Amino acid sequence: MSRGLNPEVPAGADPLSGGQPPICDYEGSDYQDRFWTPGERAYEDGAEAAALRRLLPDDGEFLLELGAGAGRNTPRYSGFERIALVDYSLSQLERAQETLGKDKRYLYVAADVYRLPFAPGLFDGATMIRTLHHMSDPQAALVSVAEVLKQNSPFVLEYANKRNLRAVLRWLVRAQVWNPFDRAPIEFVKLNFNFHPRSVRDWLAEAGLVVERELAVSMFRLPLSKRILPTGTLIALDAAVQPIGRWILLSPSVFLRARAGRGFNNHQAGAFWRCPVCRSLQIDESPDGLSCLNCGRDWALKNGIYDLRSRLEG
Repeated sequence: MSRGLNPEVPAGADPLSGGQPPICDYEGSDYQDRFWTPGERAYEDGAEAAALRRLLPDDGEFLLELGAGAGRNTPRYSGFERIALVDYSLSQLERAQETLGKDKRYLYVAADVYRLPFAPGLFDGATMIRTLHHMSDPQAALVSVAEVLKQNSPFVLEYANKRNLRAVLRWLVRAQVWNPFDRAPIEFVKLNFNFHPRSVRDWLAEAGLVVERELAVSMFRLPLSKRILPTGTLIALDAAVQPIGRWILLSPSVFLRARAGRGFNNHQAGAFWRCPVCRSLQIDESPDGLSCLNCGRDWALKNGIYDLRSRLEG
């Protein structure tokens, strides 16, 4: 299956970044205040919380939270001893710091998901919620995640479902051109993609991640539903149908739990950081940040946030 959305351009190619997939950067965005804080999406937030309770282990050692943003979901991972919050936006991580504090159990890292700055097999769990839909090369992103997981560790993923009920109905009455049953991603806004469930399963399998369970989430994401029913009722209904809906997956959002299969990454004792450019594990850490002993690049630690963002040259 081709990963490219344009047959004339490599998957996610960006001529300004050496052919790397482009990044959807929320730097300076008021997303948290505009999208979540007013409470208009309290139903979606509650439905997602119910899905996470079903899929994520109650406890664990070190969790990787990809696309952590302002830390909306981080308190829901309270059973884990340590949590690495990763986002490309410094301002979003700063907002998370304001909410969660600089407790040592939280590690704040600004990084590119395609080149995660962590040693292979470091984490015994990971989540990626409302993040994959910004990936023009989702397969490459999932391979990158798989590289930093220990064998048998769980990975909870959420993605925007192309084959949702509204899209199917609109296509049947010819109100939209694109086919929700076609496996190719659909980019409805720049760097905002909906994916077909079968494509996502294939990408996970190719990354060595075995899908264990799927849930249909936010089935009642309709203005009429929100006007008629109280938020608590909607959340309860959604939680009730999530396991049933997995058989047809017509919801706008799909949550799943995959697990790293056999023969997965063995963590090298003492290794933690990995240079996002040369991929070396020879990293020197100081109060000012990190230095790669192989390629000589330095990465800053400022106000408790590691800045390891990198777009490769040439």
